[in-house]
Amino acid sequence: MARERSRILTRLARRVLGLPPVLLDRLIGAPPITVDGRVLSRPVQALITLGERSGVRVGGQDVATRRRDMRRASAVGMPLRQGVHVSDRRIPGPGGDLTVRVYRRLGGLQQAPAIVFYHGGGWVVGDLDTHDGSCRLLADVSGCVVVSVDYRLAPEHPFPAAVDDAIASYRWVQEHHRELAVLPGRVGVMGDSAGGNLAAVVAQRCRDDEHPPVAQVLVYPATDAHFRSESHDLFADGFFLTRSDMEWFRGHYLPEIATWDSPAASPLLAGDLSGLAPAVIVTAGFDPLRDEGAAYASRLEDAGVPCEYRCYDDLVHGFFGMGVLPEGMAVASEVCAAAGRLMFRA
Repeated sequence: MARERSRILTRLARRVLGLPPVLLDRLIGAPPITVDGRVLSRPVQALITLGERSGVRVGGQDVATRRRDMRRASAVGMPLRQGVHVSDRRIPGPGGDLTVRVYRRLGGLQQAPAIVFYHGGGWVVGDLDTHDGSCRLLADVSGCVVVSVDYRLAPEHPFPAAVDDAIASYRWVQEHHRELAVLPGRVGVMGDSAGGNLAAVVAQRCRDDEHPPVAQVLVYPATDAHFRSESHDLFADGFFLTRSDMEWFRGHYLPEIATWDSPAASPLLAGDLSGLAPAVIVTAGFDPLRDEGAAYASRLEDAGVPCEYRCYDDLVHGFFGMGVLPEGMAVASEVCAAAGRLMFRA
């Protein structure tokens, strides 16, 4: 019943946001938003306008409420791709068993590279279900086996619990490549937002493993816990992810200020990035995390690490899960295709 309701709401949202430009302009009732030389996508602006008029906002100070709101939003935001086999399993973790969800394209290669995926949500919200649609799309478009990790969340498990789980799950996939039908030694890491942070940290921490990650795909990653970039000021409010949101997440995940300088919390601050896996890094033009993602790409390039960087100038944080936008599935598919090319090229 709940899934059918989500499908109906998804179809309704896609119809509204896909209205002809003249009707969309009437719905918005305001000129295009321009910041820092970039023009916000009109469907995204319509989505923001609808949220403001309805008085609905995903947020608040209560952790349980935020988790519930994110699950509801993700159920509407991302259609579920068919033709993908999905199964859950339990694996050992440093703080107890972890659940991972394995995705494989039906009719795909008998042995394929694997992408270990870490979901976003500020290390506090988000789970396997909130990113199920994105991981299905990733498996189908990339042709890779996708292993999504249900790492421990703050505030119940603050830093470094998520990092420990991320590393352990990556190493487990490497060690169990036969039972997963994964090409030996062909495992990469990927994540969005807080998950992009974890993927970057795993790439750094497992650099000297016998089988280090062969690729890293970071989608609007959080790379500096200090929030010092210009984009944090430019987009402090009004574009879904706000500065107060980021401070709320940080307060739960990194309650001790002394941890903010640790490369395991702020991968941008690591001293040596040489020898890391080739990367794809994508950001959004209207995102507080835009500049720190770009800065991390620059540091990788300066260290001699092959890095493909792209910024979707007219989009906002969270676009990887916004399949309801007219361009949403196309952009998300483009990111997934880039991940697949990097993995098969590795």
